Amino acid sequence: MDIKVIGRWAFILGLIICVLAGLGGRVPMLLTILFVLGLVVGLLNVTEKESTSFLVAVIALLLIGVAGLQLGQLTSVVAAILNNLIAFTSAAGLVVAIKQVVVIAEKAR
Repeated sequence: MDIKVIGRWAFILGLIICVLAGLGGRVPMLLTILFVLGLVVGLLNVTEKESTSFLVAVIALLLIGVAGLQLGQLTSVVAAILNNLIAFTSAAGLVVAIKQVVVIAEKAR
């Protein structure tokens, strides 16, 4: 199986788990699963060319999620979905940011 296909399925699966768990589904070790899927997405899906726009999108998602949760005026379902998305996207963003730092450091040599 192609690595890109695995990355795409990890992304789709992560989004599905975020929503289903937010709707009240019970997923054992939910945040760990989302974090690992996010790491896989960051490693396999995002190329160097896409990294800047991906990191900007991750920052926007994280700010929207955190700001929405801080307002406290969300329903419990929306808050749960946002919490799940934060775990999922932050892991992907972490990997892409580290990859980008390594690329920049290699270019600086």
